[in-house]
Amino acid sequence: MGRVTTRHRVVRIDEHHPGGMNGVDTLAVEEPLEIHLGAMRYATTMRTPGHDMELVHGFLAAEGIITGPDDIVSARYCTGTVEDELTGLPRNTYNVLQVRLDDSVPPPEAGRATVVSSACGICGTDTIESLTRQTRFDLREDRTRVRADTILALPDRLRSAQRTFSTTGATHAAALFTGDGEMLVAREDVGRHNAVDKVVGWAMRNGRRPAGGCVLVVSGRIGFELAQKSVLAGIPVLAGISAPTALAVRTADETGLTLAGFVRGDRMSIYSNPERVLGADLR
Repeated sequence: MGRVTTRHRVVRIDEHHPGGMNGVDTLAVEEPLEIHLGAMRYATTMRTPGHDMELVHGFLAAEGIITGPDDIVSARYCTGTVEDELTGLPRNTYNVLQVRLDDSVPPPEAGRATVVSSACGICGTDTIESLTRQTRFDLREDRTRVRADTILALPDRLRSAQRTFSTTGATHAAALFTGDGEMLVAREDVGRHNAVDKVVGWAMRNGRRPAGGCVLVVSGRIGFELAQKSVLAGIPVLAGISAPTALAVRTADETGLTLAGFVRGDRMSIYSNPERVLGADLR
């Protein structure tokens, strides 16, 4: 696996002290991961190395290419080395992942290969209507109920799991919780979409897709792509510490996803399907 963080010299400026001071900062690593499907380079995503197998499972599920872990026969890193800038020795980049799909999986469209920035995910299903057709899970049939105070406590639990953020301040995070507030998995990445893909990939590989009865918590704003990934994973509740976009709310309204934003301290705003949240009765 590639390194998650690296060190870099900096000059620190403090207006209370004249002159600059030399120092060293810890930085989050951002490197490309090429995803090859058979002989085709399908996509290149900028990510923080680590949990790449989960990332690929979650990414391909969101793309509608796979529906379960059995759809992937094998996934392995291609060989290839570069000179390590610290030791001068050759090291594997772990930046090219060769995926072999099961013969039953329809081949993806050719020419789809592109670069995905860590700030923005690929959206292969770019309308709510196509998302509704694509998903195998009807969240409107999910009877999950979660206490409001349970949801309010989750961002702090997510924050306690953000080790890379604690040292770099540069990563997003996502975590999957049970309806009782038990953390099942937490993942960090320079891209919020990647963090969610890693969580969804973990759920798929561990028999928790659909993730009925669970809550997905993200560390930033909630855009359409994150709502999309939640729906496709069968996660009935999505919560974030920042605001959702209008399209994310509309997506939640039309798919049965409970969407909560500004989950901070003892307050939150529930934008869609509040009936799942115990304690959200209107006064």
